[in-house]
This record gives sequence, C-alpha cells and structure tokens, in this order.
Amino acid sequence: MADLSKNAQQIMDLVETLTIVELADLVSAMEEKFGVSAAAPVAVMAAGAGAAAGGDDEKTSFDVVMTSAGAQKIAVIKVIREITGLGLAEAKALADNGGDIKKGVKKDEAEKIKTQLTESGATVEIK
Repeated sequence: MADLSKNAQQIMDLVETLTIVELADLVSAMEEKFGVSAAAPVAVMAAGAGAAAGGDDEKTSFDVVMTSAGAQKIAVIKVIREITGLGLAEAKALADNGGDIKKGVKKDEAEKIKTQLTESGATVEIK
C-alpha cells in the first residue's frame, strides 16, 4: 500500500508540471486506453449535488414583481416608495416599466406586498 501512495504522489507531481494542452492530451489518452469518459462522473456528481442542494425542498425565498401599475399610477408609486424606500424618480420609473419590487423575501412578506400593491391598482406576481 505504501508503494501505491508513493506512486500516486509521483503521478500528481508529474501532472502538476503539465500544460493545459498536455493535460487534455493525457485525459484523452486515458479515456481511450481504459474505455472511460472523464466527463460522465462529473455530470453525475453535478446532478446529484443539485438534487441534494434543494431538489424537492419547498421554496423559502420569493420575488415580488410588478407587471403593471394600472390606472392609479400615483397611488402605486406611493406604495412602491413605502415598501422599497426608493426616491420619487426611481419609484415612478418602476411604476412605468414594471419590474422587481422586492427580491428574496419570505412568503408572508411577499403576500403582504402583493396585497398592498394590488389594492392600489397594480398587477403583481410572486415568483
């Protein structure tokens, strides 16, 4: 077992000295020699990590997005300013163009913001 560790270290030392092109050639040669693909385990590991990181977990962070200010734009601008703390010009631009009101909020806060904006005449989505 000690020989394997020594050999492995020698191989690692050699690999460290290779250029990117030489390393790519080495990987290709090993794939051909042993009939394997270096990309396959990486793809499988990445897919597994994605599932482990939050595959079926319930969403806990939401974005509140205004799609339209509606007919009562002044009322909507006032609510946007209350919620976001934006200045008048920024709130007006958001009312004119739509967009993210708040990002990464909890579900209950997102619902509250949506209700406030909807009551003032805006069309809002929670994503």
